[in-house]
Amino acid sequence: MNNSIQHSTLNSLSIGLRVIQKFYVNLYVHTSKFYGINQQSILIMGMLTFLGTGTSQGIPVIACECEVCRSADAKDKRLRSSVLLQMDAMQLTIDAGPDFRQQMLRANVKRLDAVLLTHAHFDHIGGLDDVRSFNYLQKLPTPIYGNSQAISGLQRTFDYAFRKTDYPGLPEFQLHTVNAAQPFLIRQQTIIPIEALHHKLPILGYRIGDLAYLTDVKTMTPKELLKIKGVNTLIINALKKENHFSHLRLSEALTIIRHVEPKQAFLTHISHFMGLHEVIEPTLPANVRFAYDGLTVSFEG
Repeated sequence: MNNSIQHSTLNSLSIGLRVIQKFYVNLYVHTSKFYGINQQSILIMGMLTFLGTGTSQGIPVIACECEVCRSADAKDKRLRSSVLLQMDAMQLTIDAGPDFRQQMLRANVKRLDAVLLTHAHFDHIGGLDDVRSFNYLQKLPTPIYGNSQAISGLQRTFDYAFRKTDYPGLPEFQLHTVNAAQPFLIRQQTIIPIEALHHKLPILGYRIGDLAYLTDVKTMTPKELLKIKGVNTLIINALKKENHFSHLRLSEALTIIRHVEPKQAFLTHISHFMGLHEVIEPTLPANVRFAYDGLTVSFEG
């Protein structure tokens, strides 16, 4: 009898998950109708470039003599984590850490239409002063999207940019507070925020079409996991093999990947404690890879 009850419960849960998953898969249709947007304009091909795949210290770490930090392999050299998304005529980044200037120059970015913030720790916002170049060239403030905690953190860190002053050359931001429960549009692109916890701090990941990007995650609720269930491409953080209080360790990231069932997954926000890229990558499941700086991935937005 217990087995029968358990089987019935599992069937009910499975049906419930399929219903909720179908809701999120069709979310673009509902959102486009609400805003009066042609659905076909949403389904466009995009390109993601990993601008950085390292932790807050990057790799090599200053003064470190470990084999990873001394490695000559370019895949072991990691700037602070960020990605560039190019869709149709729009370009945006997720996060803009202290290496932002170098990353923009290396990727030859000539236009920036928005920055999505996961959270306001310095390794994710420290380079935002350098949007000044885009302000000057585009004659517009740079739209910044994040949850209330990220927006407040940005205002504290760059308080000089929000003072009433005529001093020329300050960065100009157009702030947008994101509600984690509500998809939003940048131009005609629907973006679904995914809420997670970085230790106790609420942070955001983002789903854009069949791609989801999550970094600095430690825990997620089943409801938020359902938003990314079945994406083609999942990007998620994996700090190291050992446990960490605020970041996923490798085994935890792989557990989420198995649950989400993406066609391909990429690990980012990687520390030098993870080990050499060429040694660790062959140990991963067939659909999982370690991301590296400069890697590009196509997706459907």
